[in-house]
Amino acid sequence: MLLIESERNNKIMASKYFVGIDVGTNETKGILIDEQGREVVSASTTHGVDNPKPNYFEHDADKVWYKDICIISQKLLNQSKVNPEDIKCIGVSALSSDCLPVDIHGKPLRKAILYGIDARAMAECQELTDKWGENKVIELFGRPLGASDIAPKILWIKNNEPEVYAKTYKFLTASSYITYKLTGNYTIDNFLGLASFNPLYNRNGSINMQYADGICTARQLAELKKTTDIAGYITDEASKDTGLAIGTAVITGGDDSGAEAISSGVMAPGDMLIQMGSTAYMILCTDKLYDDERLWREEFIVPYTYDVSAGTNTSGALTKWIRDTFYLDKVHEQEQGGINAYQAMMQDLKEIPIGSEGLVVLPYFAGERTPINDAHAKGVIFGLNLAHTRKHIMRAAYESVCYSIKHHFEIFKELQIPINQIMVTGGGTKNEQWIQMLSDVLGIRLQTPSVTIGACYGDALMAMIGANHINNFTEAKKLIDIGKVYYPNLENTLKYEPYYKMYIELYKQNKKLMAMMDKINQ
Repeated sequence: MLLIESERNNKIMASKYFVGIDVGTNETKGILIDEQGREVVSASTTHGVDNPKPNYFEHDADKVWYKDICIISQKLLNQSKVNPEDIKCIGVSALSSDCLPVDIHGKPLRKAILYGIDARAMAECQELTDKWGENKVIELFGRPLGASDIAPKILWIKNNEPEVYAKTYKFLTASSYITYKLTGNYTIDNFLGLASFNPLYNRNGSINMQYADGICTARQLAELKKTTDIAGYITDEASKDTGLAIGTAVITGGDDSGAEAISSGVMAPGDMLIQMGSTAYMILCTDKLYDDERLWREEFIVPYTYDVSAGTNTSGALTKWIRDTFYLDKVHEQEQGGINAYQAMMQDLKEIPIGSEGLVVLPYFAGERTPINDAHAKGVIFGLNLAHTRKHIMRAAYESVCYSIKHHFEIFKELQIPINQIMVTGGGTKNEQWIQMLSDVLGIRLQTPSVTIGACYGDALMAMIGANHINNFTEAKKLIDIGKVYYPNLENTLKYEPYYKMYIELYKQNKKLMAMMDKINQ
């Protein structure tokens, strides 16, 4: 027995390993994989989101982002017993389209303004639209400026926090800051740089001063690199913080949704990801750019491909609100050793028929990104009567997230974008009833990958490319296996259809009232 254990330890010490870590809205996950792309260990930790006022969402870059990186790194090393020297490369991703100003010493000057859920910069969106012209904005973005664009966020800091702006050495996003903390280098991947920071970078990596003028200087932006390029190496200080070996390579990394797409094998035109996390995010790989103001489009991580992408503001965040608002008793029972509160909710869901007996929810509890792009949008629970219970509200909320995804699929169909394979990832995949519901609402077959931890696995695969352990994304895709397949019940698809139509009409009929409510509450 001792001999077997000794042989196992010798094998661990002699192998090559790769680490991926992803910082999300409410959770950070990490994975350590071997040279065949197989999971050795994984780890996770949770954190919160600051919501100081409506439409304002923030993270503390050090207390959330970097702290979590250190926690996960140490967990992976402690659980695996892998020699840090045997880890050949690290990939990191994080929630995208954040704006973090840092001083000349790399210290954050304020909390990070988060991605599209933070809609504080809508006035700056209009300011830039007036400056550049509506036609030029559509030419540059394929849509109006919105809450997911970083240029308006930078301008918001300039307009509202001039003392912060004056001290800013670099405007970073989450992955850029984490990579800086690990390596001492300021970098951003071309996927984020050309999309979220559009139009501040030229495609050759230089700064486009025609558009940056009045927003920031060239010095204030990070160096543009490919996602799989080596950004730098673990510094002495980062080694002390994380336990990783000094000199370990770190790739540029990027945003969580792009990494999640890679983790599920979205690497060729027609491949699609639905990411069911705190928000829902979709990436559809294409062979050309599709312009539609309701969606986003950009060059994709995989060379010579593009994507159509979309994101809602709530998914798991809404179901968590349902749990914490209506199912606190089940949360307390879980804390006392009872079943998971979400499992209890799913037991209730089975008791309520499709359509929640005349109840429809609009999931716009934090405004909405695509496809309506309306920061004033509000959550609605429509159709309540005295016979309805928390079970009905809960089911209607789950259905609403599926309807919001279907709304996007109607647009993909309208644009005639080919879809060959749909992979579903994220925490929502733990809830098989929900994914079956989504398949039924869409009337489409869905699949999950065998490794479902998500973006951090994509980060680790890209670290393998960055370290030249594998040559390209084609080889990375061969390492990914299909997990579970969901086939739609087409009878259920027909039953959902009238409620979906009601969902669409509800927003149209109440859009003006939602904006009026914001004016009243200003």
